[in-house]
Amino acid sequence: MTVKCSRGAGAFAVGVPGVVMFAVGLWGIDRGGMWRDEAVTFQVARRSLPQIWQLLHSVDAVHGLYYLLMHPVLAVHSGEVALRLPSLCAAAVTASLVAALGVRLARPRVGLWAGLLYAVTPMVGHFAQEGRSYALVAAGGAGGTLLFVRAVGRRPPGRGVGVGCAVPRAPKGAPMGVSAQFPAPLKATGWGVYGGVVGCTVLLHEMAVFVLLAHGCALLLARVPRRVWWGWGRAAGGVLLVLVPLGLVSGGQAGQVAWLEPPGGGAVEGLVRAFAGPTLPVLGPYLLLIVLALCAPLARRGELSLPAVALPLLLVPPATLLAVSRHWPLFDDRYVLYALAGAPLLAAAGADRLAGAAVRLWGRRTRHVDVYAVPCLGVVGVALVFVAQLPVLRADRDPERRPDNLAAVSAAAARRLDHGDPVLFLPALARRAAVAYPKGFRGAADIALREPGPVSGTLYGRETGPGELRRRLAGLDRVWVVAEPYALRPGWYPPVPAEQVKLALVREQFVPRAEFVRKGSVIRLYVRRTSAEAEVEAKTETEADAAGVRSVGGR
Repeated sequence: MTVKCSRGAGAFAVGVPGVVMFAVGLWGIDRGGMWRDEAVTFQVARRSLPQIWQLLHSVDAVHGLYYLLMHPVLAVHSGEVALRLPSLCAAAVTASLVAALGVRLARPRVGLWAGLLYAVTPMVGHFAQEGRSYALVAAGGAGGTLLFVRAVGRRPPGRGVGVGCAVPRAPKGAPMGVSAQFPAPLKATGWGVYGGVVGCTVLLHEMAVFVLLAHGCALLLARVPRRVWWGWGRAAGGVLLVLVPLGLVSGGQAGQVAWLEPPGGGAVEGLVRAFAGPTLPVLGPYLLLIVLALCAPLARRGELSLPAVALPLLLVPPATLLAVSRHWPLFDDRYVLYALAGAPLLAAAGADRLAGAAVRLWGRRTRHVDVYAVPCLGVVGVALVFVAQLPVLRADRDPERRPDNLAAVSAAAARRLDHGDPVLFLPALARRAAVAYPKGFRGAADIALREPGPVSGTLYGRETGPGELRRRLAGLDRVWVVAEPYALRPGWYPPVPAEQVKLALVREQFVPRAEFVRKGSVIRLYVRRTSAEAEVEAKTETEADAAGVRSVGGR
């Protein structure tokens, strides 16, 4: 028998996860410092539109649409909270979209649990507080998936009535959450809206294109009619056409991801922990619930089910990118953040399956089960997950958890640099602390800079040539060097000739006198060598060379 429930209960199941996500993301959003990637967003989005367009021709084309979206946001208020607020709002929307998928593909309590699980996942909270495009891409991926389900077919009667509703019993052997059928002709507008949303998503980040593969696999599992393939194929083709120009431009900027390495087994394990939970008390039950959701057949012919949609979304984008990255390293877990939505959907479906079995067993004994008892128990379970992961979430609010803290570098420079002190950035990208937080370097002389970034159409400016740099350094008795840690290691040899000259001049003409280390940066004071120091070093090098010759001769 079906229990009648309030129509507003479905809206409640969708709305609550968004509110929870916003609250979790708002906690500690002002960390007191930006790291390098956020600093790029901060400085680029505040440029004029022609300057942003000029920059994208040489670097960061993959983030071009995101910079354009952030331009009016930072024009209103250029602060760190404003920088991260769009990501927070996007994460809240994504939590509600995940819940909406659960409501549509299964029942409201599944949607409620899935949305809440998404909201308390540490990886989601991390990118909800980051001024980059990944949370927006995740929202686009979840929205595109919901539109995909809607475009495939209408929801049959009896689904999605209320949070604690009993649902008409499915035929024996039917997969959990059968919900999209195809008795009526499809409207072209549904596929058009789907293609538009996915197209905008891939323009935010081209790695989101793998969501099309996930949707294609869902259609394969459901064995849908030919007309459904035709509608989806036209939409997917339009998305690929939109992506081609961006792919061509960003392909010429592939050097930006040259730091990525081919992924190994550790990358897969890290991704599993990031998606399902970094702590073992959460990870184990989470994975068991996913397995339980997959115990039933994934789909019946001509029908979409929750597992048939969520499993490809969870597996196909990461697996594809991992496979590609074995030969062309492109994998980073943030590039597939949008695939995470499949994990809480499957876990919630497994919990619903488990709850259904428990209700049937309990119902035989008591002949009565409170319609709201099961949803509330599921919410309590999510609350326990949140408590178990609270230390991880709290630690993530610490700016030291990021690769660097440019605010700390600028503060250290402000305490030590006097007005007019010469500063040399090694390599040029070490200038990002001065670009993001110029107050700490106010009054200092950037001796290598010829044109600032906004004028030159670069991120960190265009520097002077070797001859002019030698002339500028010739009259200095001391110079502050702000460097990346690797740049001061003995074995580092820069591939760029201009950086080679800077490094050679500093090592030949100056000696270090003081050093201050901040995470991700080193501030070192160099003073000019005296003639006595130069003679001693030359003598030491001569003796070392002679010893090397004798050693070779002895062998």
